[in-house]
Amino acid sequence: MALDTIPKQEGGKLKAVASGTLPSGQPVVVNADGTVSVIGGASESLGSESIFNSGSTDVPTSVYDANAGKIVVAYRDESNSDYIVAVVGTVSGSSISFGSEVVVANSAITETAIAYDANAQKVVVFYEISNALNCKVGTVSGTSISFGSEVTVKSGTVITVDATYDENSQKVVVFYADNSNGNKPTAKIGTVSGTSISFGSEVVAKAAASDFVSITYDSNAQKVVACWQDQGNSNYGTAAVGSVSGTSISFGTPAVFQSASTENIAVGFDGSNNKAVVAYKEGGANNDFYVIVGTVSGTGISFGTRVQITTNSTQWHHIIYDETAQKVVITYRDRGDSDYGKYVIGEVSGTSITLETPVVFSATTTEHPSLSYDSANNKVVISYRASTGRSKVLQVGYSTLTSENYIGISSGGAVADTGNATIDIVGTVNKEQSGLTPGQQYYVQTDGTIGETPADPSVLAGTAVSATKMVVKS
Repeated sequence: MALDTIPKQEGGKLKAVASGTLPSGQPVVVNADGTVSVIGGASESLGSESIFNSGSTDVPTSVYDANAGKIVVAYRDESNSDYIVAVVGTVSGSSISFGSEVVVANSAITETAIAYDANAQKVVVFYEISNALNCKVGTVSGTSISFGSEVTVKSGTVITVDATYDENSQKVVVFYADNSNGNKPTAKIGTVSGTSISFGSEVVAKAAASDFVSITYDSNAQKVVACWQDQGNSNYGTAAVGSVSGTSISFGTPAVFQSASTENIAVGFDGSNNKAVVAYKEGGANNDFYVIVGTVSGTGISFGTRVQITTNSTQWHHIIYDETAQKVVITYRDRGDSDYGKYVIGEVSGTSITLETPVVFSATTTEHPSLSYDSANNKVVISYRASTGRSKVLQVGYSTLTSENYIGISSGGAVADTGNATIDIVGTVNKEQSGLTPGQQYYVQTDGTIGETPADPSVLAGTAVSATKMVVKS
């Protein structure tokens, strides 16, 4: 029998089903399904540094393996003949620990990319080696990873490469600037089977030279969004929507998101707002760092107004979406501030984005920061080169409180999950407080407490009429 979660008013109180344990005397929010909860959340914090490779490390790239619940980092180990190496990381609280390093391919490599195939529950690592773009399928077991046989994606060199997973088609999409074909932006569709992968034919997104390619999956439109520097159009920042069918892909008409020279492009997808988010540096004399929001419609994409992150020159941008906080995290090397590694958090609204103040995550020369999101622990992992290979765990601050969902204060004793809760709503008096100042207004805080100072969002809890009583307001 289905649980009736529709709240019911009885007198000046509301009867509702609790989602999670509900202590008495706490501010309460109403959920989308009609249940009520205490306010949850976490403050922004950055954990201590963990080393995944004590030797000289370059071009780290990372992904979250949802089946194993692990982070996989692949990188060029300059202390081991430039071989490509992978390591498995386990997040615990604010830290991450790593298993033993595993050589993916014992030849010198240059470019790298990585994707997680959720259907096959495998990791695919791409790398340029011996003038060809190759890859291997990896299987995580415990704190280690093993790889199948090497597969050639294409013969000939690439200058940049990225990869994503298309959930709808259950295929891996690899996107690269094909140096063996005039640097044209090119995609191939990969099908994982066991510990191997096969590819369809190459498809060119636009018949002009490109660089700084990046790709993401739009789970709302069930399309991929590919971005690149269009060297056939004054180096403008350009994007196209790709539709995967079988082992091939077709691209819609390319759209310009930056009508000026564009470099260091990174694209991600905001799953709560269903928007593509593109971070990039304006090339030429400006070198300013921007972010812009894109909306996919059919096989096309349109963009809002760009927002500036910094006027400093930057490099090696990466972007990821934090599902719990419903915000994006952008990492970069700030060349205008001692080459430090920094991150900035952004919140999308409509076709724009609001940015918080950038934060230093590595106060030393930092290169190639890569991001992955651990959905089991609700944490972002930043992996980067600071001579050696290092990672930090980022807790993005969030709260379940919004400007609209506060409904009142729980009363009548604690209630267990799915129990029937009583909520004192607007106009009623909650008698289960302590230490209040009569006549003082109190505000709901983002951690679920009450305080005299408005939080963000500003939500009025009520006015104290005694040390233990509050008239509920909203």
